[in-house]
Amino acid sequence: MKTGVFSTVAIFSIIAILLSGCSKAVTTKEDVPLVRSETIKINGSGQNANYPGEIRGRYETQLAFQVGGKITKRNVELGSRVGRGDVLMEIDSKDILQTVNISSAQVTSAESQLQLAQSNLERYRTLYEQGAISRAQLDQYESSYEVAQAAVRQSSAQYTQGTNQLGYSTLIADSAGIISSISVEAGQVVSAGQTVVTLVKEGEREVEINVPENRVDELRKAEHIWVQFWALPSVTAEGSIREISPIADKVSRTYKVRISLINPPSGINLGMTANVTVVQMVGQQAVYIPLSAVYQTGDTPNVWVIVNDMVTLRPIKVGAFGDNKVQVLEGLQDGDVIVTAGVQKLHEGQKVRI
Repeated sequence: MKTGVFSTVAIFSIIAILLSGCSKAVTTKEDVPLVRSETIKINGSGQNANYPGEIRGRYETQLAFQVGGKITKRNVELGSRVGRGDVLMEIDSKDILQTVNISSAQVTSAESQLQLAQSNLERYRTLYEQGAISRAQLDQYESSYEVAQAAVRQSSAQYTQGTNQLGYSTLIADSAGIISSISVEAGQVVSAGQTVVTLVKEGEREVEINVPENRVDELRKAEHIWVQFWALPSVTAEGSIREISPIADKVSRTYKVRISLINPPSGINLGMTANVTVVQMVGQQAVYIPLSAVYQTGDTPNVWVIVNDMVTLRPIKVGAFGDNKVQVLEGLQDGDVIVTAGVQKLHEGQKVRI
């Protein structure tokens, strides 16, 4: 009887030990996480960069009055086409006209004084030749004549200046073009040199884009630049860099770039939205990976490379940043499979599922 009980207890003990071992095996079994991956493809075409832009004129002139005053007439509207010599605006010229009248009266007075001085000089020169007056008296009348001549020249110059200012009271287009902006209205008082109208001259059209500072050198080395237009989806034009601003914008910290259109298509208008695609030079390494794939250890950037369903950490050398991607200059080869999400949760040699 005792023997049977002992056998039963021993059997239950053995079963408990076996179950305990199985549970430990289950709990120590490692999870194989599912990861997002990307296959590296190295090519020589580079990553195309896209920039939004706006159609602008090659020559834009900000026009202003050369004299101050109250605007009495505005003959143009936004978008008006004007020709060379057309009157754009006028300011009140009453005060300028009075100044011209004063200068004209001064010229008349100076000329009268000159005639008197000339008559006196001729009269006293005759008396000097007859010995009736001394040389000192003659010199005095010669000096008076020269002073009268100078007064005529001075008053004439002031009159010319006044007439010029009278002409400046009318703002005239210096070339044919389109009015792209108007910053004043009739009745407003403006000062000399204050911009009132922007005139875009007829002719060449450009695209203006803003480029971050880490892409300026890349833009200079671009192989091709293509321009597409939002309003003309089927039209693509080739462009070339005409100008890169040497100073960054104070607010956006970007550099303004002007792209000239080579053989511009018809139908493009000022202010249209454009998309500029910059193609990098052939032969430049073009490995761009998501920023989320970079795993930083100390000062060295790394990526997790999947080999035979296991991850291994590999150091890389990075280049330009942009568009949530980073350029890899060294460390990756064509065909490598890297982890692009959840890199902080992995460890060396861990098995993963793609």
